Amino acid sequence: MRCPLFLLMLAALVIAAPSHAQSLADEQQALIAAKKQAQAARQRSQRLKREAGEAREEAERARRQAAALAAGIQAAEADIQAAQARVAIIARLQRAQNARLAERQEPIVRLTAALQLMARRPPATALVQPGSISDLVHLRAVLANVLPLIRARTAGLRAELEKSRQLRADADQARASLVAGRLALAAQRTELHKMEMRKRFAARALASTANLEADRAVALGEKARDIVDLMDQLRVAGNVREELALLPGPLLRPSRPGTMGLPKAGMQTVRRGPPAYRMPVMGEVVTGMGELSEAGVRARGLTIATQPLAQVVAPTRGRIAFAGKYRGYGEIVIIDHGNGWTSLLANLDRLSVDVGTVVRQGDPIGSAGQGRPRVLVELRRNGRPVNIAALLG
Repeated sequence: MRCPLFLLMLAALVIAAPSHAQSLADEQQALIAAKKQAQAARQRSQRLKREAGEAREEAERARRQAAALAAGIQAAEADIQAAQARVAIIARLQRAQNARLAERQEPIVRLTAALQLMARRPPATALVQPGSISDLVHLRAVLANVLPLIRARTAGLRAELEKSRQLRADADQARASLVAGRLALAAQRTELHKMEMRKRFAARALASTANLEADRAVALGEKARDIVDLMDQLRVAGNVREELALLPGPLLRPSRPGTMGLPKAGMQTVRRGPPAYRMPVMGEVVTGMGELSEAGVRARGLTIATQPLAQVVAPTRGRIAFAGKYRGYGEIVIIDHGNGWTSLLANLDRLSVDVGTVVRQGDPIGSAGQGRPRVLVELRRNGRPVNIAALLG
């Protein structure tokens, strides 16, 4: 009688140690990165709102309001990404917690059943069971030594149950935050869409020149062999435009011959060096510059996995040289920054700019598609790819 019960107690008190998955660290890093992106975008939005309030001209005020709203949308997208990472982390912790509870509960349930079975036996029956009185005394001594360990183990089980209740509360809070973030994001997107519609309606009076330049860009796109050739042609056209803009204007005829000197060359200051750059969309960089794809093609820029319908903004100041669909890249935007610098943003779903539009850093230019979209970003200087990471500020 002594040995089977003793072995049953020992087996019931064996509890395995918990294990951690390696991907938990990746999810935690994603949460930290998303929080940083949200904070930076929120700060940009607040700064642009202040600048919009200080702007005197109506057009400048509207531009900064749109940029502030776009930054607010990106902050909401980063908040959603952070909430999703938090939900994933809590779900992983809950799975590990449930496994630990199962391991702890199973032996304690067996032990409880054995003790209940012993408790149901009348004390008098113990006298007629095989074995001596010394065996019974020894059994009571074993129980007296094991009971403190049982209490400690059940205390640990109660602590695990409390952790499970806390994780459920955290999961409910994370899901509520996710729902609230999506509602706020939808409202901001609607507001920005209305603002863009008003802006386009007001710009119809100037559409004739813009349409002519857009037709020229489309013609270049049809003639270009690939997207690199298209960027090169647009860069050359942009260089010609810059050179023409630097030419001196017509000289007025002097009232007395010989009284006017020669025009001074180089009066206009030309910006040198790389432009101040920032990521045009919130998300995770899944392909870095120079990485080889499955097809063996080396990446010329960054590929960013982002949220559905993510807001895309201008990475820096420039002029829209191309905006439209292009050969398997979805909607693309090519921005001429001057001095040979050009940016390509591809795999977009909707555009909110036209050819010829002058944009500043942070101005909304479009949005990504549904599902799990991946936005391609390339920066070039005189046709050669440039590492964007070195210019991010």
